[in-house]
Amino acid sequence: MAKLKQLLIYAGLAVLAITTGFMVRSQLMGGSQSVLSAEVSQQGAKAIFETNLPNVDGQIQAISQWLGNVVVVNFWATWCTPCREEIPEFIETQKKFRDQGLVFVGIAIDQVDKVKMFSEEFGINYPVLIGSLSTWSLLETAGNRHSALPYTVVINRSGGIVETFLGRVNLNKLEKVVIPLLKEQPQTPNAVQPS
Repeated sequence: MAKLKQLLIYAGLAVLAITTGFMVRSQLMGGSQSVLSAEVSQQGAKAIFETNLPNVDGQIQAISQWLGNVVVVNFWATWCTPCREEIPEFIETQKKFRDQGLVFVGIAIDQVDKVKMFSEEFGINYPVLIGSLSTWSLLETAGNRHSALPYTVVINRSGGIVETFLGRVNLNKLEKVVIPLLKEQPQTPNAVQPS
């Protein structure tokens, strides 16, 4: 019974996210960038780096292990069409800039078996973590007021949110944000330290 209840909740969230996605899709073509207040940016980065989630093999991973890199956190799901469309570009971007300190982290709000199959099929070359229903609150803390997918957060080497994208990310816009960040050195005083 608990499994059925969980499935119904996921199905309801999927319908809600899809509906929201279609409602704002025309506004978000190419990934709508939003400016976060300093407070939201700081709280969002802190919440992201304090998060520990299982990967597709069930091993708990601390997102803080990637602090010091330029981190692109992408919230997605296998049932989300724009998510599926942008992931091949993320794979290429990860391959292109990995040696310069870029780390994509996919946080899938989905069932682990579907995410694992999708990751293998697409050859995802970056960490993929499995979120739960509570991950929606992490999305909101990181500035996603629409609770829609996909949602992408760009974090600099010092651990601060630099940019967010709601909807499918335009790769040119993403690279214009990421490339200058790869040249920067972390600034310890502003770095977000997990507690």
